[in-house]
Amino acid sequence: MFTDQSLLKGIVYGVCAGLCWGVIFLGPQLTQGLSGLQFAVLRFLFYGAISAVLLMSRWRELCANLTRADWKSLFWLSLIGNLVYYALVGTGVQLVGIATTSLIVGLIPVLLTLAGRHDTNAVSLRRLAPSLCCAMAGVVLISWHALINGDTPETSTAIAGILCATGALVAWTWFAVRNARRLIQLTSISSNDWALLTGIMTGAQSLLLAVPVLVFQADAHGSSEWLHFFLVACGVALLSSVIGGACWNQASRLLPLALSGQVLVIETLAALAFGFLWEHRLPDTYEIAAIALLVAGVVWCLNCHRAPPTLAS
Repeated sequence: MFTDQSLLKGIVYGVCAGLCWGVIFLGPQLTQGLSGLQFAVLRFLFYGAISAVLLMSRWRELCANLTRADWKSLFWLSLIGNLVYYALVGTGVQLVGIATTSLIVGLIPVLLTLAGRHDTNAVSLRRLAPSLCCAMAGVVLISWHALINGDTPETSTAIAGILCATGALVAWTWFAVRNARRLIQLTSISSNDWALLTGIMTGAQSLLLAVPVLVFQADAHGSSEWLHFFLVACGVALLSSVIGGACWNQASRLLPLALSGQVLVIETLAALAFGFLWEHRLPDTYEIAAIALLVAGVVWCLNCHRAPPTLAS
């Protein structure tokens, strides 16, 4: 079982990643003139550029340690876990709002816990059931509350937004599982370098999409609008992609998959907090109750993963 020290370090990294990732739901709201795919491409162009600068001095050394399988993993992790995932998140946010999208994506901890139930050091599903029920109850309650009390869009728009958010949920769950498995196999590359390599690969993929997605739409916005888009995308790339990605890879190496999934509830709470700030309001009674259930589920899960104290001889 994991020691308390490694567990604590992993939890701190996971919480930092969740806080950084909370802003990804706010970015599309700040750039309403761009589609979800356009903002995703713009964000990852900056992510790739920042990653390339940070790895420039060690590029040849890192490439010498990468196998063909590593490059293949980087390609698919970047495409599905970054571009596809965030394009779906951005579209969902613009169609049904931050709350609904973040809450559907907030089911990631439940799926990750189920995916990691057979891993080494994983806690049995029966012990995790109470914490999972708490987290699920919180997500269901706040999702129901957001849907019946928010501004209801057209039915087709709502369905499209929910489908996008659900697709994002599936895409990132796949990414988290595959990325965690790959990090365990890596011995000569640090988790931070792996995150930056993922950024370079995502940036290269975004560069291929930039012409059809962005360049042909350049005349649709003025120079001041594009400057605003660039600043928001750069900020999200630096905070969420570079810093958040590095923290998440550290957490993935230190925590069992089931626990790392539970820590991701912090991302949902951060996204909700940013959403409340964006709407200039405080959470109401139902929302506070739902947040309490989510936090209770996380704390319960942490207690399940604590190493048992060593008995004195």
